[in-house]
Amino acid sequence: MSSPRLQLKNLKVAYGQSTIIRGINLDVPENELVCLMGRNGVGKTTTLKAVVGLLSPEAGSIIMNGLPLDALTTSARARAGIAYVPQGRDIFPGLTVWENLQTSIVVKGKTARSHVDWVFELFPALKGMLRRKGGVLSGGEQQQLAIARALLLDPKLLILDEPTEGIQPSIIDQIEDALLKIKEEKKMSILLVEQYVEFALAVSDHFCIMERGSIVKDGEISQLDEKTIADYLTV
Repeated sequence: MSSPRLQLKNLKVAYGQSTIIRGINLDVPENELVCLMGRNGVGKTTTLKAVVGLLSPEAGSIIMNGLPLDALTTSARARAGIAYVPQGRDIFPGLTVWENLQTSIVVKGKTARSHVDWVFELFPALKGMLRRKGGVLSGGEQQQLAIARALLLDPKLLILDEPTEGIQPSIIDQIEDALLKIKEEKKMSILLVEQYVEFALAVSDHFCIMERGSIVKDGEISQLDEKTIADYLTV
């Protein structure tokens, strides 16, 4: 692995009296994609929420570019270069596609404006939908919009929580192509939570598998074999 963009060190997260994340260690290298995998309820989304500051760990450290994030608010972490596309997408349904994208342009100004053509290259369908309300888009179109909006922030670390969930196959292919292009251009590091194994195999450099709040297996994506898939991922 190259030098890490993000490091989780002995991270523990609890809800009330229940410990959900049990001292995990995870590195996301610079300009590479790490897929966090596992069955439902093992702690994947909780891990992401701790990274972006929506949950406070009870122990451990979250480090980005060598600097601890533990004392930073969610907004400060965003300013430090983290963009988060949560499960369910969370676009603004009452705003048009262009107005949704403008929420990033307002934040990043000239930098975001310089990336508009690039995100339309990644997701060309959006360019023909600029006046449509977000709420009338299909689930796949909303997912493209959510990722495009995050990319306009020019993040150092892009976090995606199950971007293929409930999405039609043609748009899954477009999201796959977009992630591969981002990786090829070495624009950012990506931490992906994904249960669709074929998609994970296609886009990832590394994998980490969680079970009961712990990382039980990790490695290069080429090491994700049929036995490991059957043992830890097959429902």
